[in-house]
Amino acid sequence: MPKIACVGECMVELRKPKGGLYSRAFGGDTLNTAVYLARLGVAVDYVTALGDDSLSEEMIAGWAAEGIGTSRVARVPGKLPGLYLIETDEAGERRFFHWRDSSAARSLLDLPTTGEILESLGNYDLVYLSAITLSIFGESGRARLLAALASARRRGVRIAFDTNFRARGWPDLEVARRVFREAFDVADMTLASTEDLLPLYPGESAEALFARIPGAEAVLKLAEPASIVRSGGVSHWLTAEPVDGPVVDTTAAGDSFAAAYVAARLAGAEPLEAARAGHRLAGVVVCHPGAIIPRSAMPVDLAFAAAASQKVSP
Repeated sequence: MPKIACVGECMVELRKPKGGLYSRAFGGDTLNTAVYLARLGVAVDYVTALGDDSLSEEMIAGWAAEGIGTSRVARVPGKLPGLYLIETDEAGERRFFHWRDSSAARSLLDLPTTGEILESLGNYDLVYLSAITLSIFGESGRARLLAALASARRRGVRIAFDTNFRARGWPDLEVARRVFREAFDVADMTLASTEDLLPLYPGESAEALFARIPGAEAVLKLAEPASIVRSGGVSHWLTAEPVDGPVVDTTAAGDSFAAAYVAARLAGAEPLEAARAGHRLAGVVVCHPGAIIPRSAMPVDLAFAAAASQKVSP
């Protein structure tokens, strides 16, 4: 069975239901994707750094309960996980507030075990990361990670890059644009959205934004429920099926799309079919509060990935 490494950061999540008290959970874009990948039957390890505190212990236990491998989680004594708070408006659109400047995950690329962790990326079939992953590291850390990804790619590992963009995570837009270009160059598949790319390239059309992604395989999710899918250099417009229920929270819509897309590709689906699976799962996720929906709410028609037995085809 193919195996994926998801690289990034998990944080403590605070969310306040209307008229209620704050609830605590755990989440982060690549961790959310890892959870949904595991639920779709994909073997996945999470690559990050945590502290030696009780919250970090809860995270480890929760990931293991979801079927996520934790052997590549570095532990940093005295550090804590980051924290974020979600606010949603009447339409379910979310707003995030982060406290993560000194989180354990930021030290992942500066540890005695960093070299071993980066070398291990070459043992996976696919490595998944996001722009948020890249944003939490400094220049030298980003360069080290991107070099490790390029090395893994030369060994036959495929790289999936999600353009999840949060402006506050970057010193300025020029740095972000340069790092995005570097990530595009090392990626075999890019999962993008106009929501992510328009802040970097204001006023550009969807077609112009898509043209900035050089790879043969890419998806650009649009403001409307649709996407443009490029496969083998040919682009196709895909309209998503209508969402079954009211949208209450768009948190993790993109993360779940990525999970279903990658899982479908691992199962042998073509990119257009994989994008349909991504829209399907995201359409379920936005009908539930928080990043991770109840396991009972997972759409059964996407549980095809358990039988995956081959690497992602180019």
